[in-house]
Amino acid sequence: MAAASSSDSDSCTAESSEASSKWLDAHYDPVANIHTFSACMALADLHGDGEYKLVVGDLGPGGRQSHLKVLKGYSVLSDSPLPALPAAAATFLMDQHNPGTPVLALALGPCVYVYKNLTPYFKFSLPQLPLNTLEQDLWNQAKEDRIDPLTLKEMLESIREKAEVPLSVQSLRFLQLELSEMEAFVNQHKSKGIKRQTVITTMTTLKKNLADKDAVSCLVVGTENKELLVLDPEAFVILATMSLPSVPVFLEVSGQFNIEFRLAAACRNGNIYILRRDSKSPKYCIELNAQPVGLVRVHEVLVVGSTQDSLHGFTHKGKRLWTVQMPAAILTMNLLEQPSRGLQAVMAGLANREVRIYHNKALLNVIRTPDAVTSLCFGRYGHEDNTLIMTMRGGGLMIKILKRTAVFVEGVGEVGPPSAQGTRLNVPRKTRLYVDQTLREREAGTAMHRTFQTDLYLLRLRAARAYVQALESSLSPVSATAREPLKLHAVVQGLGPTFKLTLHLQNTSAARPILGLLVCFLYNEVLYALPRAFFKVPLLVPGLSYPLETFVESLSDKGSSDMIKVLVLREGQSAPLLSAHINMPVSEGLVTA
Repeated sequence: MAAASSSDSDSCTAESSEASSKWLDAHYDPVANIHTFSACMALADLHGDGEYKLVVGDLGPGGRQSHLKVLKGYSVLSDSPLPALPAAAATFLMDQHNPGTPVLALALGPCVYVYKNLTPYFKFSLPQLPLNTLEQDLWNQAKEDRIDPLTLKEMLESIREKAEVPLSVQSLRFLQLELSEMEAFVNQHKSKGIKRQTVITTMTTLKKNLADKDAVSCLVVGTENKELLVLDPEAFVILATMSLPSVPVFLEVSGQFNIEFRLAAACRNGNIYILRRDSKSPKYCIELNAQPVGLVRVHEVLVVGSTQDSLHGFTHKGKRLWTVQMPAAILTMNLLEQPSRGLQAVMAGLANREVRIYHNKALLNVIRTPDAVTSLCFGRYGHEDNTLIMTMRGGGLMIKILKRTAVFVEGVGEVGPPSAQGTRLNVPRKTRLYVDQTLREREAGTAMHRTFQTDLYLLRLRAARAYVQALESSLSPVSATAREPLKLHAVVQGLGPTFKLTLHLQNTSAARPILGLLVCFLYNEVLYALPRAFFKVPLLVPGLSYPLETFVESLSDKGSSDMIKVLVLREGQSAPLLSAHINMPVSEGLVTA
């Protein structure tokens, strides 16, 4: 492939850093009008002539129709419209009769379209899902004109809220209509049977029997109804069905279907599930702190990009190996594989117009681009083995070729254990007391453990008894019942002999006011005197804190103090709702001039 340049590619070259000199700028077209993502790009020798083409499922933004584009070199070889938005594209071998000619599989809505020599060959549709029987009965009644559109809408809305089986697309569209449009919609669709169809969210390939490059592969399809389907490449029947707790969005597979395989599915709930052969449900689960934006398998490590602008490395059993923080948001990810050097690395396109290449957590290369990259694809293109193809957010297309003399050197980031781990610690020598204590623990370890467990159980028992006693005697300043949601807080001010006692009483309910409460003070009449030891509480509006003030006069001049109990009661009930124990301060006595 000869290098071509333009004014825009010159500006791109000027923006490239010294690290990106490993690449040759082959082509840059800022107005290529290609809008896609990494899952909808594939490189394959579609005609068996030894020249690899680029297959792109163009999304057609701005309300335009999506297209299937095939690029040869720098020009578009074919451009055909698609009936729906593409979800994924994959190339694979169907049989051994044509070992050098792969076929193209394109996932569109509920179907997988298979192309041979860029001509439609087969269409596989996902099996229909079971219908809601109540919904089906309602549409049958509408077909016989036994129910009016308004009643049909009310019944469908009640089914949508309560039923476990979701409604069909036809019913959901009907519920979105205005009242004037309902009758025409019913007349148009009442003669048609309702269907509930799922759609494809992601797709990849899995070797069937052999791990060779020219071996036959199966299609692995992820669906909106939280399932994974493995399709036979010849008969296009479902070989295996696996269930997931959430909808899969990214897939990575390894192994062979008939021998042993491992499948990783990143789902919308922020988890990655690992499945193996003959497992109907996940075997391992990796919980992320954010939503995944990409999943790439590098050798035996799963590299996941998250919305927290970071890359994470995991084993297939869910153990986190490393984490690398990115300088910007991750837009797309893909695998860079160089078989001649045995190199596998992950490419990440960032929102700051950078493409970063990592081997584990070591940074190998940074490529700066004139626009943010939305899709990446690396492999053989034309007659060049190591070609990097990038599409931009504005629809541009950029092609770079890795130099044959280029060697990736690990830059930023550490590989393996930190250097501090090799530093010898200054551990003090073992004393005689430490040795004696160790021997005692070794000999009486069982008895010491039993004693510790006994003390721990007694502590828990005493805490539980104290908690129950506090609830039964209403010693807590917060109400324990939902019927009387109250909170009490007391504040004492002053030096004495007269103190100001302020009670802050709050209704913590959402919208219900409380009326009919009483406040009572229990105290030692020899030490204290209160002008009002019993009074009514006004209406408590939810959310407001009501300050209730009273004065306490200390009668003792000997420097003694006591506790005053505050009880919040309901009229006609003897048991208090809340209580608070106030430790009164020592009075400073009368101040004389």
